[in-house]
Amino acid sequence: MTQQNRLTSGGRIDRSTPLTFTYNGKQYKGFKGDTLASAMLANGIDVVARSFKYSRPRGIVACGAEEPNAVLQLGATEATQVPNVRATQQELFDGLVSASTNGWPSVDTDVMGMIGKMGGNMMPPGFYYKTFMFPESLWDTYESMIRKAAGIGRAPKEKDPDTYDAINQHCDVMIVGAGPAGLAAALTAARGGARVIIADEQNEFGGSLLNSTEQLDGKPATEWVRAVVEELSTYDDVLLLPRSTVNGYHDHNFLTIHERRTDHLADIAPVNTVRQRMHRVRAKWVVLATGAHERPLVYANNDVPGCMITGAVSAYINRYGVVPGNELVVMTTNDYGYQAALDWADAGRKVVAIVDTREAAVGDRTEAARQRGLNIISGSAVIEVQGTKRVTGVSVAGLSASGAKVIGSVTKLKADTVATSGGWSPVIHLSCHTGSRPVWSDSVVGFLPGPTVQKQLTAGGINGQYETAVALQEGLDAGQKALAEVGLAVADVVLPEAKTLKVAAPMSLFHIPHLKPTSQAPKQFVDYQTDVTAAGIEIACREGFEAIEHVKRYTAMGFGTDQGKLGNINGMAVAAKALNKTIPETGTTVFRPNYTPIAFGAIIGRNAGALFEPERYTAMHKWHVEQGAMFEDVGQWKRPWYYPQKGESMQQSLNRECMAVRNAVGILDASTLGKIDVQGKDAREFLGRVYSNAWAKLAIGKCRYGLMCGEDGMVFDDGVTACLGENHFVMTTTTGGAAHVYEWLEIYHQTEWPELEVYFNTVTDHWSTATITGPNSRKLLEELTDFDVSNDNFRYMDWKQITVAGVPARVFRISFTGELSFEINVQANYGMAVWEKLIEAGAKYGLTPYGTETMHVLRAEKGFIIAGQDTDGSVHPYDLGMGWCVSNQKPFSYIGKRGMNRSDCTRANRKQLVGLKTKDPKQVIPEGSAAVLDPNGPKPLEIQGHISSSYWSETLGHSIAMGFIKGGLDKMGETVYYPLGDGTVIEAEICSPIFFDPKGERQNV
Repeated sequence: MTQQNRLTSGGRIDRSTPLTFTYNGKQYKGFKGDTLASAMLANGIDVVARSFKYSRPRGIVACGAEEPNAVLQLGATEATQVPNVRATQQELFDGLVSASTNGWPSVDTDVMGMIGKMGGNMMPPGFYYKTFMFPESLWDTYESMIRKAAGIGRAPKEKDPDTYDAINQHCDVMIVGAGPAGLAAALTAARGGARVIIADEQNEFGGSLLNSTEQLDGKPATEWVRAVVEELSTYDDVLLLPRSTVNGYHDHNFLTIHERRTDHLADIAPVNTVRQRMHRVRAKWVVLATGAHERPLVYANNDVPGCMITGAVSAYINRYGVVPGNELVVMTTNDYGYQAALDWADAGRKVVAIVDTREAAVGDRTEAARQRGLNIISGSAVIEVQGTKRVTGVSVAGLSASGAKVIGSVTKLKADTVATSGGWSPVIHLSCHTGSRPVWSDSVVGFLPGPTVQKQLTAGGINGQYETAVALQEGLDAGQKALAEVGLAVADVVLPEAKTLKVAAPMSLFHIPHLKPTSQAPKQFVDYQTDVTAAGIEIACREGFEAIEHVKRYTAMGFGTDQGKLGNINGMAVAAKALNKTIPETGTTVFRPNYTPIAFGAIIGRNAGALFEPERYTAMHKWHVEQGAMFEDVGQWKRPWYYPQKGESMQQSLNRECMAVRNAVGILDASTLGKIDVQGKDAREFLGRVYSNAWAKLAIGKCRYGLMCGEDGMVFDDGVTACLGENHFVMTTTTGGAAHVYEWLEIYHQTEWPELEVYFNTVTDHWSTATITGPNSRKLLEELTDFDVSNDNFRYMDWKQITVAGVPARVFRISFTGELSFEINVQANYGMAVWEKLIEAGAKYGLTPYGTETMHVLRAEKGFIIAGQDTDGSVHPYDLGMGWCVSNQKPFSYIGKRGMNRSDCTRANRKQLVGLKTKDPKQVIPEGSAAVLDPNGPKPLEIQGHISSSYWSETLGHSIAMGFIKGGLDKMGETVYYPLGDGTVIEAEICSPIFFDPKGERQNV
């Protein structure tokens, strides 16, 4: 297991600590300090993936976050599987297990690779919109094939064994990037007494200085880096975060930092150690020193393994002691590309040629190459690469002065590695996160950060300044500026001396021409990860996609996990050329969080399991458990679902509970209903604005049902609100909707109507609620109170402050079952005591506990809706047949009034809530079933509506259902059909949704 491409000396690796890793089942060797990518290159591994669309062999291109191909699956066990990890960012540890994410039967011999050899005609841009439509009989076959071929990586099937967490941080100056500019800014800010956080995605600070042989003050630049890091670590107010990616930059200088704390140690984090941590940072000032990514050039077959960018070649040689080949051809549009050839030659390998697209370039690096006797071919380009699983040679030809045409003869050179440089793209991603639009610079040949309202400074490569001396100075200036802005004195900092090299002007060239037109030439890849080619972008433009965002979406350019870090600028240039525009006229796509992919665990942190979805119990929960209740989760609450007795099925339990309520009395734990206390002199006005019906005249001691709509007029919650005093109300909401409603009230009060004097408090936990319902409920309540609860003294929709079982209680006479009902609310600490008294006293009246499923059946018999089940965000009150709950006479418009009057909401044939009675009374229509008028009609059948609630009603002796039908309120008595998955069809008659006691006589007695 020799590392054939490993140098015997040099680099920052520790050769005294060998490590073993596995790739696709085979063991290899590396050293401490390697990344997985550098170790793979050291071992001569060429093919690391197959491309997304064409299954072409792909190799390592870059050495950092911009790497598009080496996206691997890690994990020694099923539980520790991590998909889509960049080999260039994964540090090597002993025993690391990795595998390619695609390729069958293997990444080296992929059957799907035949598609790539057939050319791009089978899968042009947007082919997925145009194909697999016919014949319909093959849809299932198409789907299975596409699902098998699509995707990269796989999610683990077992629980993640690691722990993650989050921490909130505050600082005066947040510095993103620890290259020369970032370190200079951090040192300046720290010496000035500022609270500083500096984060860098690499395992050690230094940035570009780690990848070069550059000197500062006549000594290796890494010595200056070490001295700065050592000094920074002595400051109490400085936090150093290596292995930490600033993945999001948000308004008001809020940043999120993803720290990988133990990913470099083992598959599983050590005991009592978190694997990853999310830092949530509030910074007074932010310094972006994020550097730049080198762009590859676009040329024929530029995806063959062995095609790399020049900066990566230098990094692997200087930092990891790895030369990723033997014979190198460099193609560059600028002086920086020459460095790879110089480093390659210093490593003792052959430089076949430096192909410079410029006619004549004079600079220190070009002169150094000439003095070394390296073969420089000017005014030319590599127009095509030969090879399949590894570069075997290149074709070189002369270019016109503009670089638009191939001129002269073609020369073929033997080589196994091609390194290209099309210039540098400043890493402006974070600056875009806050809404700033990038600005094109002709001199930089790249986009720079645009104007921003954030308290943000930039330094170094992000500004297009790639020379170390300039980056250091800009970092120092940014640090001093930040100190001044936070009110601290200027710091005393002397920068090290860096040699400033003479650099010739770069050539603005992105796409290398070929002897053949782009559409006929071998594939020229722009985006490696999504297989977007130059020809594909040209096709998109010819098909009418002129906006760059549309081109992006039609071709999938920049859609990969790398967000087009290498390819987006080249893609814009190709589109600009096709549209006969400049790049600034064409525009740019805008980057969004996250900068690089993040594990869900890091986002969630400790908020997993019970901390993510806490279980909430009512005061009577212990009693329910003792009675053998089955529970369901509703808005985090454990609610009794039903109470099975020995030998009962669920349906038998429901039948028994329903009949007990209808014939005697039932008791329900309704403590979970949302309760919001509303007070203030404008409380009445506020309620009138958030509810669709009127509230101005609701008397003290009275209750009213109300619907709450969104701005679009669609119902999202309902409930009963009681008037406790002239300026005091208690609002009830659905159990699951309580948090949303509370937030909704606060949003509107704070942002729309701050002038209203009104206050809200959530009091759900403060009250326990026992609902007794049924013909005997009044008799039961009379057993436990001295208050007159007769119908004359305690009317329907009244509430009373009385004593129940010796405990002060608010009792509401409201009903969700259609029966005589009383909701008894007591302070939560007394909930169990009152409940047990009710159970004890109710024995003689046939008191039966019932759960939420029985409640659903009972309310459906009465045609009462459940928000969130019979509403789905697309129905307004009139669709529900509840126009009576809308008042258009109020002086101030309620939320949703304008939305309800949109043309779509007033059109004919909207889906409306109706009842449905099956022709076979024993058949229960499955909820969600779609309604059609003719089940035997031509396919696809036109859907007329769907079922929202469906149950067996023991009270009525037949099934009942509520659902939506187009124009349903005008179709009473008509028949609709519900085709099921097993081929059967249920026939049903449209009827009123009120199946039981349509006049409401039972609840009013």
